[in-house]
This record gives sequence, C-alpha cells and structure tokens, in this order.
Amino acid sequence: MEITWFGHDSFMIKADGKIVYTDPYFGDYSVKADIILVSHEHYDHFSKEKIEDIRRDGTVILGSRKVAAEMDGVKAMVAGDEIKIGEITIEAVAAYNTGKPFHTKGNGLGFVIEADGRRIYFAGDTDLIPEMSKIKADVVLLPVGGTYTMNAKEAAEAVAKIKPKIAIPMHYGSVAGTIDDAEAFKEEVEAKTDSKVMILKEGKSVKV
Repeated sequence: MEITWFGHDSFMIKADGKIVYTDPYFGDYSVKADIILVSHEHYDHFSKEKIEDIRRDGTVILGSRKVAAEMDGVKAMVAGDEIKIGEITIEAVAAYNTGKPFHTKGNGLGFVIEADGRRIYFAGDTDLIPEMSKIKADVVLLPVGGTYTMNAKEAAEAVAKIKPKIAIPMHYGSVAGTIDDAEAFKEEVEAKTDSKVMILKEGKSVKV
C-alpha cells in the first residue's frame, strides 16, 4: 500500500490494484481514480475541477449528503454506512466540531478504508470526538492545524485512543496551521504512545 500526500487533506492511496483519492484540492492529479472520497462540501476539500480531471467511466465517488447534492454521480453516505468496491471496503464515520461552528455534527464525514489487509482512518475535518474510541486502524490521517479542526495536542490524544501503527498529520500549511503543528504532533505522539509519525512532504509517497 502506498500513500501520497498532495497537501491539506488531499491524498492518493494505491491499494488492492485501485487508486483512491481523498478530498481532491491540491496536487498533480495525473492518475485516474477508481474511488474518490469527499468528506464535506467546503471548497478546500471538494474541488469539482480536480474531480473532473481524475474521474473516468466507472469511478465511484462517495461523499456527504451536501456533496452529493452539489455534484451529479456522487453516492451520498452518512456515518455508519459501508460499501464494498472490489476488494476495498469503505466505511463512513463521524467528523464534526465540538466547540466550533465550522463543521456541524451529521454533515461531514471521515472514512475508514480497508484494503491490502490494512485499515486506514482518514479523519476529515473534525475535533477530538467520542466516536474515535471505536475506530480500529493501522494508519491514521489526522488534522493537526487547529482553528477549524483538532490541534496537534488533540490529534495526539486521538492517536492514544486509536493506537495505530502509523500516524500521518494533515490539514496544515495552507488554510490553517504550519509545519510547526506537524512537528509538535510528532513530538507529542512519539513521547506518549508507541505509534510512529510520518510527516510527508507535498507530492511525496510512503509505503505502509
């Protein structure tokens, strides 16, 4: 399994012979998609132009209800829904703010992707929420930039709850947060848990 970070919450995941994208916004989208996951309708997570660049006949696009309302061909999901596409299973999970107005409960989503014998948790835009204690994942992709999402310390608490092997920070360096938040997240996680943090450079990939 290979994970490429394009910046913000935009990833490309190669697994089980499929190409999965999350929240297309940043990046060089030269590889066509088999599956596109869109957590919510905000512009920095849902670029219709990028989606049109990478979709092809047969591409499955999964998103929140608001995303589905704004774009044809999107299958709407709510937290708890699960779908199997070939050998890959996608589960929609909750993602929301607890003390901020930006992402209301029941609107946005995170996703758990099961492929190649591993489980990846893509958190979407979220605070530290009780539902995270039920998530089982080998790899977590977590926002750390604060303001609109968890900050570095809160994201580290999420890692302590989930206990993944690998944690990759996201949602920093553009709309909110800086590389300092990613570094603070790494320091906190590796001091207090057994998880390993990988800070990716934009456009770079890692095999997990």
